[in-house]
Amino acid sequence: MSVAFNGFNENVVTFEAATGVAAGKPVMISANNKVQAVTSGAFCGICTNVRGGYAGVQLKGFVTVPYSGTVTIGYQKLAAATGGKVTVDTTNGKEYLVVNVNSTAGTVGFML
Repeated sequence: MSVAFNGFNENVVTFEAATGVAAGKPVMISANNKVQAVTSGAFCGICTNVRGGYAGVQLKGFVTVPYSGTVTIGYQKLAAATGGKVTVDTTNGKEYLVVNVNSTAGTVGFML
């Protein structure tokens, strides 16, 4: 048996996508109804897909994304980082529940 969190309380909405928005990367609101890629500071969600100038953005539920620095399980203040990653940032981050860290793959799984 395996443990899985995918699908838990998922909430995905559609926004207009600025240039540079990519699936699997953190995004932030940049204008009315529009998101842009973010490389530092707080993020509103993780882009799930981009098509025709629009982006699906997951605002709630479980996500797995690349990370930089040192991330541990438990409640951590995460913020966007260069390269579409997330990192611990106690000043500008938002608190999320980190449930797994895969140092081999360089990914972190957490609840938005």
